[in-house]
Amino acid sequence: MGDPKGFLTTQREVPKRRPVDVRIRDWKEVYEPQDFQDLQKQAGRCMDCGIPFCHQGCPLGNLIPEWNDLIFRGDKQEAIDRLHATNNFPEFTGRLCPAPCETACVVAINADAVTIKQVELRTIEEAFENSKVIPLPPDRLTGKTVAVIGSGPAGLAVAQQLTRAGHTVAVYERAAKIGGLLRYGIPEFKMEKSILDRRLTQMSAEGTRFRPGVDVGVEVTGHQLRSRYDAVVLAVGATQWRDLPIPGRDLHGVFQAMEYLPWGNKQALGEVETPAINVTGKHVVILGGGDTGADCLGTATRQGALSVTQLEILPRPTSERPSAQPWPMYPMIFRVSSAHEENDNRIFSVSTERFVGDENGNVRALVIVETQLLDGKFTPVAGTEKEIPADFVFLAMGFTGPEKSPLLTQLEVELDERGNIKRDAHYQTNSEGVFVCGDAGRGQSLIVWAIAEGRSAASAVDQFLTGSSQLPSPIEPTARQLMV
Repeated sequence: MGDPKGFLTTQREVPKRRPVDVRIRDWKEVYEPQDFQDLQKQAGRCMDCGIPFCHQGCPLGNLIPEWNDLIFRGDKQEAIDRLHATNNFPEFTGRLCPAPCETACVVAINADAVTIKQVELRTIEEAFENSKVIPLPPDRLTGKTVAVIGSGPAGLAVAQQLTRAGHTVAVYERAAKIGGLLRYGIPEFKMEKSILDRRLTQMSAEGTRFRPGVDVGVEVTGHQLRSRYDAVVLAVGATQWRDLPIPGRDLHGVFQAMEYLPWGNKQALGEVETPAINVTGKHVVILGGGDTGADCLGTATRQGALSVTQLEILPRPTSERPSAQPWPMYPMIFRVSSAHEENDNRIFSVSTERFVGDENGNVRALVIVETQLLDGKFTPVAGTEKEIPADFVFLAMGFTGPEKSPLLTQLEVELDERGNIKRDAHYQTNSEGVFVCGDAGRGQSLIVWAIAEGRSAASAVDQFLTGSSQLPSPIEPTARQLMV
């Protein structure tokens, strides 16, 4: 334990966000720098518990008390070594993970949790700034080849692990650039794409081969993959978005969130001057109160929307932990993201009845109605209908599983009752040599789960190819089956 009284004498403190009126004029990340000495004090709040429940909250099995103590003592090199021992990409999780480790922190039983996420992020950033993140190519090659389909966090994790084990790995991505939702779904103000690119540079130097702009299943068939590679890993994500089949859905101006967000990133990076979906001076309505909805909100705010309204069918959560979600569970409480801090116009307990169009087939409004939960169903409240203006509507209601692409048919993989790709306890599908990890197998989930599954799948693939594996598997097969 770095500071035996740290959790008593030091108050929780996270980096300040840049002033709202400043940050909404650019696309840069929202947080200001934090002095390393202040970070050390925060790391000193860790109690080094006999039973660290933060481990229970982290699928990766991050050695949180250990690197908290190392940062408190100023041992940056050992801290990043411990962090990288369990997490390939702490710069991603440190920015994007909702930190279930913090809600499971023992200090959080009756006080504010340790700032685990910030210590993690600063540890990796210190390592990059001091050139401590170097390529780790294998000592020898096994002669085995692996194709990874999809370049999101799960695909990148499995690729890096297998490359370091000595296999020749090619990562296929149908988009023009590598990164999946990390590049095209996460707004620049949450994670600048230079953060992704520097990690890809390391992976390339290690020997991972990237094949962007290839629509696998069309340009390269499943049969061709099976003939070229000793194993195939499907890390295609859960990109089949949930739709809303109500009157007016076909009006122009009603888009899925993932049709909109990539254009925001292109605009932020200067790749386009005027994006194809541009809400400047327009009324915007977002359906869905989760992270994707908040991403749309922050993007619309920076584009200069006239108004932005976010609708959620669920009631407004309480500010305190619900009794049904006791510590160390991740509680559903009312949270204010950076995007909500900039422009918070959320309406809870409402459902959209229909979209209303103008004479040219463009959406001009939508009709909403208040709802209440009766017998487990959301029921409209009579007499509460009202119309709100909308020049653009973005559907951010989650995803229902992987797209039913030709590749899945070509590889003859089976789907489960939820539409996800079936796999056994070792991440292998019903087709021998074809594996699946991440959201494609477990359903829509967190980035930390994607990386954990990628690391575990890599261990299973390595064992399949060589008969044994020294790669770590953070999710044990029996535990994974219980959690899926």
